[in-house]
Amino acid sequence: MSRQRVGIVGAGVLGLAVAYRLQQRHPGISVEVVEKENAVAMHQTGRNSGVVHAGIYYPPGSQKAQLCVSGGRQLREYCAERGLVFEECGKLVVARGPEEVPRLRDLLERGRANGVRDLRWLDGDALGEVEPHVQGVAGVHSPHTAIVDFTAISHQLARDVSEAGGAVRLGEQVHAIVQDSRSVTLDTARESRTYDLVVACAGLQADRVATLVGDAADPAIVPFRGEYLALRPERTHLVRGLIYPVPDPRYPFLGVHLTRRVDGGVTLGPNAVLALSREGYRRRDVSWADLIETLRWPGFVPLARQHWRTGAVELASSLNRRRFVALARRYVPELTLADVVPAPAGVRAQAVDAHGQLVDDFRITRNGRVVNVRNAPSPAATSSLAIADHIIDGLALG
Repeated sequence: MSRQRVGIVGAGVLGLAVAYRLQQRHPGISVEVVEKENAVAMHQTGRNSGVVHAGIYYPPGSQKAQLCVSGGRQLREYCAERGLVFEECGKLVVARGPEEVPRLRDLLERGRANGVRDLRWLDGDALGEVEPHVQGVAGVHSPHTAIVDFTAISHQLARDVSEAGGAVRLGEQVHAIVQDSRSVTLDTARESRTYDLVVACAGLQADRVATLVGDAADPAIVPFRGEYLALRPERTHLVRGLIYPVPDPRYPFLGVHLTRRVDGGVTLGPNAVLALSREGYRRRDVSWADLIETLRWPGFVPLARQHWRTGAVELASSLNRRRFVALARRYVPELTLADVVPAPAGVRAQAVDAHGQLVDDFRITRNGRVVNVRNAPSPAATSSLAIADHIIDGLALG
């Protein structure tokens, strides 16, 4: 009897986690990861904030809530086994004024309902115990929120997959997917590869890869660039761990926050501005084909109509560094414009449906022998090993 063959499209942390878990749970199968770039973790995985979220933001019962908490635990265990950095520096979510306190209390209760450990409420005077330079009227402290290097984790996963007999094939962009009742063929510029099953974890290209196999165009990916600033080394003492605003429930982004990195640096950001290219990490990166595709998506106009005020604020922070710093100064008043320098940006793959609604939860669909991860925004990196298990559970492998 021949070995079952599973192909994975995409070598971000999620695609590699799926490959790794497949080999652990079904050691007799053949696993290959196909990636268009010449290295792993080149896009969302390698350009995010490096935060392992505890699970305080997500509606109880949602996939995000369930998979974030279990995924964070699995990631901690994996890092311990592989000698990778997993630093529980903690997160402080800060209410700036009394009007934000009810939402902060809801956040506390939501986190507890999701099983997040050791959350505690802090009144304004107690905030300094956690973050001496923070100003606010109240806060929720999540001591087990951690930071990691997701690029390093991805490289380790790739090594694990290869050492277990799998393959990570770089520089092979999938441009066609053909399936019948017995197999799936991925066509790349180099060659065609045939599998029994395929799992597509294509991130910024998720909708395009899904439509190659006949999946619906809805939801489409609308790319948002998240820009960062970094504190100068002599000013990183202003931030011990992670300092976050109380999120606006109408908007999926968490707002500008201050994030300690595993290398000791501290970043401010990200904002969220429409990217003019799917992989447009700089303002001057423009793909007219990508932009026209975004603007033509039926959901774009209602999305823009609903969120134009927020979009204007985000664009202002992008064009004016003083405004960007001012967003962070609301929490750490000692920050000045002279304290920051530019840092690399990322692009978030935000799924938007045809009615202009931002898809919040993870969305995974199946079309015949192909599983498509259609929406996997934050906390997908945190949840990657748990999402992998969820996907594998549905594959019905022998």
